[in-house]
Amino acid sequence: MLKAGIVGLPNVGKSTLFNALVANAKAEAANFPFCTIEPNVGVVSVPDERLAALAEISKSQKIVPTQIEFVDIAGLVKGASKGEGLGNKFLANIREVDAIVHVIRCFDDDDIIHVSGSVDPVRDIEVINLELILSDLAQIEKRLERVRKEVKKNKEYEQELKVLEKLSKNLDAGKSVRALDLTEEEAESVKHLGLLSGKLMIYAANVSEDDLASGNDWVKQVKQVASAEKAKLVKVSAQVESELIELPEEERGDFLESLGVSEGGLKSLIKATYELLGLRTYFTTGETETKAWTITAGMKAPQAAGVIHTDFERGFIRAETIAYHDLVTSGSMNVAKEKGLMRSEGKEYVVQEGDVMLFRFNV
Repeated sequence: MLKAGIVGLPNVGKSTLFNALVANAKAEAANFPFCTIEPNVGVVSVPDERLAALAEISKSQKIVPTQIEFVDIAGLVKGASKGEGLGNKFLANIREVDAIVHVIRCFDDDDIIHVSGSVDPVRDIEVINLELILSDLAQIEKRLERVRKEVKKNKEYEQELKVLEKLSKNLDAGKSVRALDLTEEEAESVKHLGLLSGKLMIYAANVSEDDLASGNDWVKQVKQVASAEKAKLVKVSAQVESELIELPEEERGDFLESLGVSEGGLKSLIKATYELLGLRTYFTTGETETKAWTITAGMKAPQAAGVIHTDFERGFIRAETIAYHDLVTSGSMNVAKEKGLMRSEGKEYVVQEGDVMLFRFNV
């Protein structure tokens, strides 16, 4: 399951946003630092209107969306890598995630204390990023000590040693791992370290309700940072997300429209996460269920089948495939087949976004 860690300084709206994204979460959102003592975990369904359309065509008994896990990690402060605040314990939690959602305060409110005394998103980003870099540097120096000894006995460590020395130099200069141009082979050699500053980053600019559509000068500053880092920027409003929870499903669209936006923060964050990680969705559909499956861009049909079950990949024969749009416009699988829109794809077929698939395999 895809996992995203929500981080940020204390009192930026992190836990409020988490509670809103995961309506039944138990995270405590309070107006003081370190209110989140353990990382709270919430699993949410990925919203996808295509599932309902496919289920209607297939007369499916149930719909099974894909899921994403959000981990709300306690607020970090300057010096966290040296144990300040709640320190390294929470930096360790970030090692487990696929991507980091860094919530940044881009709203002014005299009633909510800012841990640094004023709103300054660029400074806040630098504080968090520096702590991730310092934590990585400490870990790499420790690993270097061991690898330098091992390489004398075993030449297999030579590649890792070169990469570690390269990373050490750049981290010492204040550059994050994700800012470096590592080859696939280089990245693989240090993958086991779970380096924090190498995690893909989504900056979630937390704005007031009034600034959700147009943004503000603080959001512009965050956008510049995100562009320079090749990170994603998403505008969210923890305030709006909290209000959405209280509304019936059918009223949420009108509420968002009144604010000048077409979707809520959950959908925006998931979309950004999928784009950043290079993920795709394909579907299986029938009378029993219509289900969404998450794969990596570029996956071939047998690998995609293996996401369902390893036996499907091992015994793969072919995939009967139709594009989502072709099936929906046809109105039924039979009509789609009559039109010649259903294709038989082999082992080299690269699965496309929105493919509806039926796998044939040998047991």
